[in-house]
Amino acid sequence: MLKVLKGGRLIDGTGAGPAAGITIVIRDGRIDAVTTRAADQWPDDAEVIDVAGMTVLPGLIDCHDHLAMHGYDLARRWGIDEPQSTRTLRTAKVLEQTLAAGYTTIRDAAGLDAGFKRAVEEGLIAGPRLVISLNIISPIGGIGDRVSPSGFSCCVPQDPLLPDGVVNSLADVRPVVRRMVRAGADVIKCATTGGASSRPGHGPTDSAFNLDEMQALTDEAHARDRRVMCHALGGRGLRIAVEAGADSIEHGCYLNEEPELLDEMARRGIFFTPTFAVYDFHRKSPYPHVRERAHDLKEHHIESVRRALSTGVKIAAGTDAGGHSHPSNALEIECLVRAGLTPLQALQAATGWAAECIGREREVGTVEKGKLADLIVVDGDPLADVTILQNPERIALVLKGGEIAANRMAKASPARR
Repeated sequence: MLKVLKGGRLIDGTGAGPAAGITIVIRDGRIDAVTTRAADQWPDDAEVIDVAGMTVLPGLIDCHDHLAMHGYDLARRWGIDEPQSTRTLRTAKVLEQTLAAGYTTIRDAAGLDAGFKRAVEEGLIAGPRLVISLNIISPIGGIGDRVSPSGFSCCVPQDPLLPDGVVNSLADVRPVVRRMVRAGADVIKCATTGGASSRPGHGPTDSAFNLDEMQALTDEAHARDRRVMCHALGGRGLRIAVEAGADSIEHGCYLNEEPELLDEMARRGIFFTPTFAVYDFHRKSPYPHVRERAHDLKEHHIESVRRALSTGVKIAAGTDAGGHSHPSNALEIECLVRAGLTPLQALQAATGWAAECIGREREVGTVEKGKLADLIVVDGDPLADVTILQNPERIALVLKGGEIAANRMAKASPARR
């Protein structure tokens, strides 16, 4: 049976401006046509949905989430705050809420095991399409090395569904990547620096991997057709991530200090996922060293994005959610606008560019014939006010593969239609 979204205002995710009076035809879960054809010309059994006065976009994409993480406090980070069964059900609820908020694809940056992806694909739970990394690969002392403040790293059993990502030496790098792939990783997540929320002494410009280790990691990942997303904020570790050929730089707060790295990223097609939202959260952290780091990097971060855009580096939207509430994914779109992107660019960062970043541009990210019918209908104009995307009640309709995942059309404002 056909589904027809009739007469909406389309923002197609390609970077093109909005087009009015567009009708989208969906057949067998894919977009069959994008047209201005009149509704009375469709077969009698077609399901016609009038979206006149509303805005249709591709399903939104978050390129950096932590769907299975539910807080930054130590007990939650170590998974000792609740039974594993409760945590699993909590994560399943987050997946459902994230899809209902208009996010039809998520790249998870560690913590989500392959079982969740299978459960979504089999229809056991509702959720976005998942691109998973399983765990963070880093050397001893890196952000993937879970060490408690007392110095112990063996207090909590390692989840067997999340292979250990700690690398002991150059010889360990390739086997660790292979174990991630064997366990179901779609993308390899690694870290070449510390971060704002890392332990004292391992901050945003403190490096982790050496170049030979990082080069081995990217070579092995690419040999297995996996992209590499690299947590890298600044300093030597950031340079190593770019030189070794990571496919996306996550955070990249101090790229403005080495603009030649942006030139190299543009030349090699390396994406930049700045994750502004998480640093807004860190600036309110109860830990002084986290607050100080998040404040120190703020202006560098904004300037890095502005320079990236002018250099031709593509920006991908990602929240780094997990410690700071679910689902707050659309907050990143607002953050990108505050950092200097136009609303249209910020939407492209969460649709077309995001799909390219995660290697799914042939299937999702733009509204084009042949692509999966992952679409959202917004009650209002996100180009006039991107913050409406943060209100699930303004996401009037969510379609994933042509199937309705959330329907709030009855609540949509007649004044905006």
